[in-house]
Amino acid sequence: MKIGIISRWNATCGISMHAELIVNEFIKLNHDVKVFAPKIQTANKWWHHKIIRENEEDFVIRCYDELDPNTFSGGYFNEEVIKDDFDLIIVESYASIPYREVEKAIEKINCPKIAIIHEGRREDIKYKNLRSFDALVVFDERYVRELLWDLKDITRIIPFPCYPVNEGKREFGEDIITFFSFGRQPEEEYLPYILALDSLSKRYNFVYRIVRSDGELHFKRGWIKQERRRLTNEEVYNMLHNSDVHLIPKGYTNSVVMSTTLNLCLGSLVPTVVPATRHFEMFGEKDSPVVKFKDPKDLEKKLERIIRDETYREELKTLAKEYVENNRCDKIAKKFIELYKELQFRNF
Repeated sequence: MKIGIISRWNATCGISMHAELIVNEFIKLNHDVKVFAPKIQTANKWWHHKIIRENEEDFVIRCYDELDPNTFSGGYFNEEVIKDDFDLIIVESYASIPYREVEKAIEKINCPKIAIIHEGRREDIKYKNLRSFDALVVFDERYVRELLWDLKDITRIIPFPCYPVNEGKREFGEDIITFFSFGRQPEEEYLPYILALDSLSKRYNFVYRIVRSDGELHFKRGWIKQERRRLTNEEVYNMLHNSDVHLIPKGYTNSVVMSTTLNLCLGSLVPTVVPATRHFEMFGEKDSPVVKFKDPKDLEKKLERIIRDETYREELKTLAKEYVENNRCDKIAKKFIELYKELQFRNF
């Protein structure tokens, strides 16, 4: 099958990560894939977009301009590159894609068309007609309820894919208890972790390793070890395998959102701690693969339980493994193939 995917690629963002996870699985299934990606200079205007690898695959064609982050104007899509005879078109839809230009291009293609909705608010989705797509894919029920309530007939839930389980061999705190964070989140989102660890530092020896590509945080503590670099996925897992607790910083938002960092990293089976924001609201208090906290005091108590309670750590590992296995990237890619077959049978 010949599949065309319009998406960010090879970049530090969830859109790119989703596309790469399913494309790699499509290729393993012997499908012919072409990726139509934004021109780097236009995508890099957005703060969260940075290129990861110097060299890109031969099937990647950079052929469109993203919208301007200040004005949400501009945007361009080269229709000529997508005139091949495709069996399936997938659009990773996001807030800076040139909506109308993409819509015009795909309307001319006679095959099933799927949009994967990454936007967190209905008003952010700027297509003239969402029924230009044969199916809209969302990651969980919240997107249906809050964004696409009037399009339930063409909306399907396919969870965000997870990296497969890749557990390290480290014993908890085998040299020193090690907390770990990485990424480009704003400094204030680290503050609850710093405050909780300030209190814990009176009772425990530990280090908090922070790796950021945007420069070091201004927090100064003897137990903070900072490094400035951009990590590949392999390097992320190397860091996780040398850590005891993964701390994910996230801030408040009203939008429907999820954490792609979590789906990337949970397969390490390292205990993962997150704030009680909308990114993680799909996880309840019971049987959750992550530890959620409400405030620094609550965080302090939960971190101490992780440190002291080996049985609790094993429970978290079991729940994380179950979640990752259920949403493993190869299983998710096959769900898209199943959806294609449904659309092909129904509409074509």
